[in-house]
Amino acid sequence: MGITIYGCGQDEAALFREVAPRFGVMPTITEAAVSEANIELASGNRCVSVGHKTRITNSTLRALSQAGVSYISTRSIGYNHIDVEYAERIGISVENVAYSPDSVADFTLMLMLMAVRNAKSIVRRADTHDYRLPDLPGKELRDLTVGIIGTGRIGAAVIDRLWGFGCEKLAYDIRPRTSADYVPLDDLLRRSDIVTLHTPLTADTHHFLNRQRIEQMKHGAFIINTGRGSLIDTEALVAALESGRLGGAALDVLEGEEGIFYADHRESPIGSETLSRLQKMPNVLISPHTAYYTDHALRDTVENSLINCLNFESGKQHG
Repeated sequence: MGITIYGCGQDEAALFREVAPRFGVMPTITEAAVSEANIELASGNRCVSVGHKTRITNSTLRALSQAGVSYISTRSIGYNHIDVEYAERIGISVENVAYSPDSVADFTLMLMLMAVRNAKSIVRRADTHDYRLPDLPGKELRDLTVGIIGTGRIGAAVIDRLWGFGCEKLAYDIRPRTSADYVPLDDLLRRSDIVTLHTPLTADTHHFLNRQRIEQMKHGAFIINTGRGSLIDTEALVAALESGRLGGAALDVLEGEEGIFYADHRESPIGSETLSRLQKMPNVLISPHTAYYTDHALRDTVENSLINCLNFESGKQHG
């Protein structure tokens, strides 16, 4: 069986070449994202695997369909880079992959600790051989209330880790499914010292943290986002940070990250005034959508992408 693997970096490519033969799969691998210019690589294959780093246009989906592709496995949890409804209308099924939630959960806890301990300022000063204590003492998690928005696999893994820190945990989800204390959203925002986002990005959750909800938050609170950038109204976030309304933010994802993250911009402008403003703030941490990026999660992603395609071919797709 043949599968075309698009948008495949060297790390993933090595894993696909190692794992695919065990599943009886012959992979065609390219580092390039799927586009109309390289549709011929999918010729003869009903299944393709794509990355999450580049948006797939509807015209590319049409070209895939015309080439005989009927299944796309996206190597991500989110679908926001693909118009899934359009794909289904033209006969292409789209399915995500499951991978260890521990990768993102660990990173989320790291960002929380870095945010409340002023890690960015401390490390930057140490890099210039300024070893004085920071201007303000850090905070201990046991003294704080953490609000978790979205308690699926990753949100639940974050809650599991927080038990060991002794902090109060509040949760909000339309489907309560963990042992955390579920409260109305307004209550969570008002009481939480840290708010962390783990809900999928949909039309309903776009700008979930908008200006009004950010204004409801406790003065000096921190926002952590390892979900999707557009869960936050970034302009409202910047305004709240610059005014001192919020204590800080740690963002692994950002609105408009496409074309910026995953590329080397050391010798070229990044083209985002908002990102530049955020990175200049001593209380804002930015990482380039890397929370998922562990050896364990990559292997899960590669194996499950292959399994998804095989299940589709054998009629076992669950959708």
